[in-house]
Amino acid sequence: MKIIMLGAPGAGKGTQAKKIAEKYSIPHISTGDIFRANIKNGTELGKKAKTYMDQGLLVPDELVVDLVIDRFAQDDCANGYVLDGFPRTIPQAEALDAALAKINEKIDYAINVEVPDENIIKRMSGRRACVSCGATYHLEHIPPKKEGICDTCGAELILRDDDKPETVQKRLNVYHEQTQPLIDYYTSKNVLKEVDGTVDMAEVFAAIVKVLGE
Repeated sequence: MKIIMLGAPGAGKGTQAKKIAEKYSIPHISTGDIFRANIKNGTELGKKAKTYMDQGLLVPDELVVDLVIDRFAQDDCANGYVLDGFPRTIPQAEALDAALAKINEKIDYAINVEVPDENIIKRMSGRRACVSCGATYHLEHIPPKKEGICDTCGAELILRDDDKPETVQKRLNVYHEQTQPLIDYYTSKNVLKEVDGTVDMAEVFAAIVKVLGE
């Protein structure tokens, strides 16, 4: 079962990817983890990726696909995997499909966790982080016992810059521009499945399990 998770930043796709991985005993793969592992282990691909990252440049699509395909070759991927955060663009999706075709494999499901922008902005702007110990809260879902104060260490809670509404909207704009076309791409491949990400996390997961039919 080879699955790609799609969804805007803050849609909760990472959380769902972890739950899928746990239920079906398949690895949850993120490109960030692959980069870190290869760089740490000093692999040839890792060294190549590091030269770009050290210069603050984006790792080229071909190299990212090489790293991803290399990860798929590991034993824990024998029964499939859930890929989170990649591909992000059409060229990446095409390169991934071409590389998989060479080893007679293909993506089985692209699951889009659908959440309207306004919900995401509200969800993320409700987050608060402790300036001292890093504990995180949410004004609606996990509020601190005392407003603006961390339960754990008593320090001040702040709204991080990347959770501010205007920053979140910018990230969503980039997502719609770059990644939204993937929805059409995977629809044309007959592998796209959409689930409502506005409901409770457990309900989102139940809908995904239903899609996967197991």
